[in-house]
Amino acid sequence: MGISEDIKQSHFKSEFNKAIVNIIYTNSWLNQSQVGFFKQFDVTTPQYNLLRILRGQYPNPATVNLLIERMLDKSSNASRIVDKLEAKGLVQRKQCSKDRRAVDVVITQQGLDLLAEIDGEMERWENSFKNLSEEECATLNSLLDKMRVAPLSEELQG
Repeated sequence: MGISEDIKQSHFKSEFNKAIVNIIYTNSWLNQSQVGFFKQFDVTTPQYNLLRILRGQYPNPATVNLLIERMLDKSSNASRIVDKLEAKGLVQRKQCSKDRRAVDVVITQQGLDLLAEIDGEMERWENSFKNLSEEECATLNSLLDKMRVAPLSEELQG
């Protein structure tokens, strides 16, 4: 089915408007699927994202500011996510050796083990969506990157 059938809307202002609606709808659709996927591992999508960032830093720690910079969802509360991951034993906080006011976060072995488990299932989950060729994916990535380069006016960002 196409976006018109999915949302029961036959007319759009323009193809650009239809593309925007389609991106928003598809984002929501993918997010819902991810929520269901991560439920089996008792983590949320933002928690998984943060764990992946920490694995990329491992064995070096990361500051909360670095985590915020790299997170996919900029509206997520990184400090709160770290609290929840620490309670699960997946990350550990340490006082920063360079700045006593700052806190370093490092992934634990338990966190690394969980990511390894998720990685095994993630490929199967991603493959369930593979109805685009590598060339089509490259085109889609290029178009999405191009779209994000468009400057937004200050009042629209607000």
